[in-house]
Amino acid sequence: MNPNITFTDAASVYIKRMLEKSNGIGFRLSVKKTGCSGYSYLPTVVATANAVDMTFETANGVAIFIDTAWLNLLQGLHVDYVDEDKSGLKQKRLVFTNPNESSRCGCGESFHIE
Repeated sequence: MNPNITFTDAASVYIKRMLEKSNGIGFRLSVKKTGCSGYSYLPTVVATANAVDMTFETANGVAIFIDTAWLNLLQGLHVDYVDEDKSGLKQKRLVFTNPNESSRCGCGESFHIE
């Protein structure tokens, strides 16, 4: 199954730096039930793959491991990295744009799927 998950060049470069700092072999993307809206993305640097992970590489050669238990919620996900300076506050973070989301909580940390 092709999850149609995309990573921008900026996200791939950021993840690659994280992997180098932590000696990880790849980046796992999962979901956990939490928050006021129901779900939250759970990105982690990993040292080993899980047997049930779906694996692919970004165009920049970053190994991505997708937790297949949440694959239906991650279909069509687009991952970007932003480095913003808002009101004097620097924010560096991954941004997840998911066409399956029906809403997000007020703080933006969790999302809801209808």
